[in-house]
Amino acid sequence: RFVDKNGRCNVQHGNLGGETSRYLSDLFTTLVDLKWRWNLFIFILTYTVAWLFMASMWWVIAYMRGDLNKAHDDSYTPCVANVYNFPSAFLFFIETEATIGYGYRYITDKCPEGIILFLFQSILGSIVDAFLIGCMFIKMSQPKKRAETLMFSEHAAISMRDGKLTLMFRVGNLRNSHMVSAQIRCKLLKSRQTPEGEFLPLDQLELDVGFSTGADQLFLVSPLTICHVIDAKSPFYDLSQRSMQTEQFEIVVILEGIVETTG
Repeated sequence: RFVDKNGRCNVQHGNLGGETSRYLSDLFTTLVDLKWRWNLFIFILTYTVAWLFMASMWWVIAYMRGDLNKAHDDSYTPCVANVYNFPSAFLFFIETEATIGYGYRYITDKCPEGIILFLFQSILGSIVDAFLIGCMFIKMSQPKKRAETLMFSEHAAISMRDGKLTLMFRVGNLRNSHMVSAQIRCKLLKSRQTPEGEFLPLDQLELDVGFSTGADQLFLVSPLTICHVIDAKSPFYDLSQRSMQTEQFEIVVILEGIVETTG
């Protein structure tokens, strides 16, 4: 099959130069398209690396200023109060980044390099939060699972309707929430050879399911029967019943709309 029943296209790309760089240039979409386990791994790894890096910067400042050796000297004003080793520097960063603010560790005005690092930390933290949380939110709101409650008939049938030979199948929505602006389209995928001798292995032909009359715009409250009239304009017009059973082709039905509850 070209398209599986669950909507996944059986296509693998090959011989594409610089494929990795193309995916990395659109990093946000690449992360959204990844599987959940990789998303969670990248989410945890990014925050862990960022936290350890920033905590190390605070520790380096305290080490370069000699605050680690004078942390318990009440007469000495350090860059960050009560930071005397790496765990305490890490806790200070977490308290600052998460705006917990226990009040035990705080930055002083005797440390201009600490103030600069604090500003850099605030900007970097906002960027990382916006990027990763936005990625997770979009991934959670993807409507792929919504398709599980959109049902298609197991078989399509060809029969007479209104005096015309018609290809028919049914589609229904199991949920009470509506599909706003629902529209249905049908594509016929088959190979063909042009009069010039060119072979097209996956030629796409449009099957008219009411585009001219507006019948393709669905009010999908109850199950509907979708009809394609086999007339002189139809790709099936020249096929007999026997040739249709032996012909290699595939019909792909595309139902699209806006989910009422999430938009």
